[in-house]
Amino acid sequence: MKCQFAPTSGRQPVFARNVVATSQPLAAQAGAAVFARGGNAIDAALAAAITLTVVEPTMNGIGGDAFALVWDGQALHGLNACGRAPATWNPKRFAGSAEMPKIGWESVTVPGVVSSWVALSERFGALPFEDLFVDALRHARDGFPVSPVIGRQWAQAVIDLGSQPGFDAFMPGGRAPRVGEMWRFEDQARTLEEIARTRGAAFYEGRLGEAIAAFAASHGAALSLDDLRAHRCEWVEPIGIDYQGHTVHEIPPNGQGIAALMALGLLEHLPYADTAPGSAARMHLEIEAMRMAFADLQAHVADPAHMRVSASQLLDAAYLRERARGIDPRRSGSYAPGQPPSGGTVYLCTADAQGRMVSFIQSNYKGFGSGVVVPGTGIALHNRGMGFVTTQGHPNQVNGGKQPLHSIIPAFMTKDGAPVMAFGVMGGNMQAQGHTQMVLRRVAEGLDPQACSDAPRWRINDVGALTLEPTVDASVVEGLTAMGHAPQIAAPDNLEFGSAQLVVRLNADTVGGPEAAYAAGSDHRRDGQAVGC
Repeated sequence: MKCQFAPTSGRQPVFARNVVATSQPLAAQAGAAVFARGGNAIDAALAAAITLTVVEPTMNGIGGDAFALVWDGQALHGLNACGRAPATWNPKRFAGSAEMPKIGWESVTVPGVVSSWVALSERFGALPFEDLFVDALRHARDGFPVSPVIGRQWAQAVIDLGSQPGFDAFMPGGRAPRVGEMWRFEDQARTLEEIARTRGAAFYEGRLGEAIAAFAASHGAALSLDDLRAHRCEWVEPIGIDYQGHTVHEIPPNGQGIAALMALGLLEHLPYADTAPGSAARMHLEIEAMRMAFADLQAHVADPAHMRVSASQLLDAAYLRERARGIDPRRSGSYAPGQPPSGGTVYLCTADAQGRMVSFIQSNYKGFGSGVVVPGTGIALHNRGMGFVTTQGHPNQVNGGKQPLHSIIPAFMTKDGAPVMAFGVMGGNMQAQGHTQMVLRRVAEGLDPQACSDAPRWRINDVGALTLEPTVDASVVEGLTAMGHAPQIAAPDNLEFGSAQLVVRLNADTVGGPEAAYAAGSDHRRDGQAVGC
């Protein structure tokens, strides 16, 4: 499929044989530097990811989770590095609460991101593990000027999380660093150096793990050294769905990626092809399919060991066809979950000249996460516990040792078994919606990766309200309103529509060969950058 190279943000797609696209330029450049040292796409992804914990701490950190999809030149592999709830958590601990805590120690589950770095490097990397930390350590020790969007997010985090245990490590002098101000963090540098030297062992069973567990115990929290020692990341088989001759791949539950696949599957049974690009009629069908997919996601998806229906049942073509009949092409609706028949985040992507491609995402969840920072380490702990529910009998009900329903999801697309695109859109529940919109912009409309990202977005927010970017045409807003929607127009500087990074292979007919080349795009809504070499 050809690209229409017509970006609207002023950014042009980047063309190269080796590419890195991330949400922060220094991280993208760290990935590019790895290529110059003889690394491959997996090494570049890891160097960028590790650097992001330093240069974009508002969205990810050493104490978060991660997921990855890796095309090794021949096949696609999935990695789930989601941690579990502390073993001693149980429903009684949260009895009487309508929802899970959003911040503080009671939102902290075992962090998995460090295990993802080790597992990916061991299986696919070409460079020594310690080599991947070079730029992260340099920026942590020597300092870097805080970029604009990150500075804005940091200032808000101080307001929201400033009272949490240890968070003052990120606000010396009682404030966030200003845009352009140099930020250095020696504690974080020492921690990353120790992780590099011990290949992650210090984090899960050594000095760093002991520091995490001791800080938890001092606040009466449940997370223990045994919980950390028990953590294992898992290689998983990606799930996928066919859409217009392409196959879109996601990590299986406990992630929300299945919602994007369900939305695409529903659209296959709706008159989507009869609508015009950018029209109210087209956007209406996208929104309704997403609403229906979200209804099933919230009702059925959880730790796979506790789900009562399988991913394959939710993606069954007959089930989706029947569900699609409940969508009116001319009127908005609300949807209960179906019953199938029995049977704050950073995203990056990389690709190399040998045909390897990586779709990688890591996160502390909501901004800095729980707000808890382990003293002397620079480890900000995530708040993935809030992904559970307290509803009695729900498959995603909180309990010890369970994985929560997870928001962060990498995505990948193939055609006839060949790689087409590594992509992702970070940002809470925007991620599944963003994946759906990126696939539609690319497959249905043939846009290049930068233009896919530039296109105006819609979002169903956390309370179900429809919000639109201000760049959506007024006629589309009027059309959606006439169909019963109540769209809210976001402010021009709103950051709730996520951040996309995309890499498209330009010559997929030479799979694994020496002629691989790519076009990459990076979202203009963030500070990021696509770099080629």
